[in-house]
Amino acid sequence: MQPDSSAFVADPELLQSLQEHSTPVPCDTDRLLFQQDAPADGVYILHDGQGRLVMNAHDGRTIFSIEAMPGSVLGLPALVSGQAYSLSAIARAGARVSFVSRADFFALMHSQPALSLKMLQVLAAEVRTARKALS
Repeated sequence: MQPDSSAFVADPELLQSLQEHSTPVPCDTDRLLFQQDAPADGVYILHDGQGRLVMNAHDGRTIFSIEAMPGSVLGLPALVSGQAYSLSAIARAGARVSFVSRADFFALMHSQPALSLKMLQVLAAEVRTARKALS
C-alpha cells in the first residue's frame, strides 16, 4: 500500500503564514528540492503544480514514490526532528514552490504558537499514513 499524499497537505492558515516567510523557488524545469539523507535546512511548500516524493532503499531500490499535492509542506518531519530528510522531493517543471528556512520556520512557530498545533496535525497525518502503508 502506498502512503496517502493528502497527508502532506497543510491547513490554509499554516500555508498562508509559511508563505509570508518564504522565498520563491524557480521550477522552470524539473527540480530536486531535497535529497534523501541530506541535512534538513528548511521546508518547501508546493503551492501549485506537480511534485513527487520518493524513498529509496540503501541499495537504490525505490521503496515508494507518490505524487505531492498542491498545499503540501515537504520536509517537515526532518526539519522538526533535526534529522536528515527521509525521502527526496522533486518539483515538476512549472510548479510554484517556495522555501522556508529552518530559522524562519522556528521563528514563526515561536511568534505564533497556535500554528504549532497546525504543524503537528500535518506531522500526525504523515505518521498515520505511514502506518497504514506499512500494515
